[in-house]
Amino acid sequence: MVTWGLTADEWVIVGLSLKIGVAAMVAMLPPAFALAWLLARRRFPGKLLLDTLVHLPLVVPPVVTGWLLLLLFGTQGPIGRWLMAWFGVTLLFRWTGAALAAAIMALPLMVRAMRLSIMAIDRRLEQAAETLGASRLRIFCTISLPLALPGIVAGAMLGFARSIGEFGATITFVSDIPGETRTLPIAIYSALQMPDSEAAVMRLALLSIALSFAALILSEYLARRAAPSGPSHGL
Repeated sequence: MVTWGLTADEWVIVGLSLKIGVAAMVAMLPPAFALAWLLARRRFPGKLLLDTLVHLPLVVPPVVTGWLLLLLFGTQGPIGRWLMAWFGVTLLFRWTGAALAAAIMALPLMVRAMRLSIMAIDRRLEQAAETLGASRLRIFCTISLPLALPGIVAGAMLGFARSIGEFGATITFVSDIPGETRTLPIAIYSALQMPDSEAAVMRLALLSIALSFAALILSEYLARRAAPSGPSHGL
């Protein structure tokens, strides 16, 4: 018999997944926007290489990404050893490590959405403001940023949706620890390995679909609300 109510342990999994998703989205928002702006507005040697590196997590197996994070942030890795020596902090087997893995996997989607929005900005508006004496900072805050806002919102929500669905890099980097790194996809995978767990798998799978669906709907709604009115900027 299928029981549709979530157990106490499953509520912990849901809460942890949401915490990791929000943390990954918030942490990656500034660098994602900076990379999107750089790729959309600047020409420089190595731009193609940077663009490739940003989008690499989309095409390499997530397990490879997790393995690379393990090499870099493990206790013997260059970054992990430095964090432990100077701050006494480790990301291994911690929810913060899961957030890092989710953020890396979400980065390409966030950058892509923001970059397209930045490229769609009418540069003539910025040039007109500059001729009127507006500073670059004022132009950015009053023209560029508001016009890019739909892409920023869409990128943030796509990043959140990708983060709560992350599996391969997370389990490779921080393993499966109940209450610490066991997110929804890891919990589904673990349940699939156990007999008579169809009900739990069904509950968690449907919940994962619902959360992702809600994030995508909210992304579209907020992007439409944030978009400037007018025929040239309507979605």
